[in-house]
Amino acid sequence: MGPQDEEHGLVFCQPDGKPLRANNIVRRDFRRVLQRAGLPRIRFHDLRHAHATLLLREGVHPKVVQERLGHSTPAFTLHVYSHVLPGMQEEAAEKLAESLLGRAGKDSG
Repeated sequence: MGPQDEEHGLVFCQPDGKPLRANNIVRRDFRRVLQRAGLPRIRFHDLRHAHATLLLREGVHPKVVQERLGHSTPAFTLHVYSHVLPGMQEEAAEKLAESLLGRAGKDSG
């Protein structure tokens, strides 16, 4: 960009090398990406919730999710995302049965 170009060592930046403006990312750029992808309009912060929910549903340990989100404790993470857990109880019981009884135990029960 010439003499006005700034190097900040950023992966994502404005064309002149300066840091992205948070307001532009959230209001202008993010909305444009959603629209191009044919996705519904959501808040940028909803990505954080989706990230945590998907990880917990996939069985990622709550401590890992807590660290990724920057929560103070795994208990806080589980409290906030407890809506994800109800269906996981059945899955946990099935996994335990498989572990104790093997595949035949699951098929015969």
